[in-house]
Amino acid sequence: MAKGDRAAFEELYRRTSPWMAVRLRRRCADEQIVCEVMQETYLAVWRAAGAFAGAAAGGTAVGWLWTIAARRLVDAFRRRAHHAEPPPAVAPPPAVAPPPVAPAAEEEALAATVGGDVGDALRRLSPELRQVLQAMVLDGMSVRETAVLLGLPEGTVKTRARRARIAMRRALV
Repeated sequence: MAKGDRAAFEELYRRTSPWMAVRLRRRCADEQIVCEVMQETYLAVWRAAGAFAGAAAGGTAVGWLWTIAARRLVDAFRRRAHHAEPPPAVAPPPAVAPPPVAPAAEEEALAATVGGDVGDALRRLSPELRQVLQAMVLDGMSVRETAVLLGLPEGTVKTRARRARIAMRRALV
């Protein structure tokens, strides 16, 4: 692919796009954003294939691909928030309680994926621990891939994973 081989790119896309779409949908319920992120990700991969350091840097192609996709998803969320219309400046009546905060797309996907006592325990984890556990256990990423995805040192990922597992054990006893 780094040499411009379209067949190699098509094979990469054929093998990874279903998996990529599922992972993105776990984090975003908006199908349009998922499609845009998929397109941006594979375009970036095609353009930067020659820059992939591969096993020499201790990474995998799938980890590299997911890192690009995750960053593109964050960018899409930022664009959407930036272009959102600000609400009109009207003071709410004093006796009205604020509306309940809608759960994040990732929370909704997590609730649909993991239910029962395990899902409840997972949702009670702090966001930092839940992110690490979700990436490593639910998404099957390595410590290194999780560190790259979350922008954390590997030691921090290992510590958070251990703390999350301990908290989950306690919650499920």
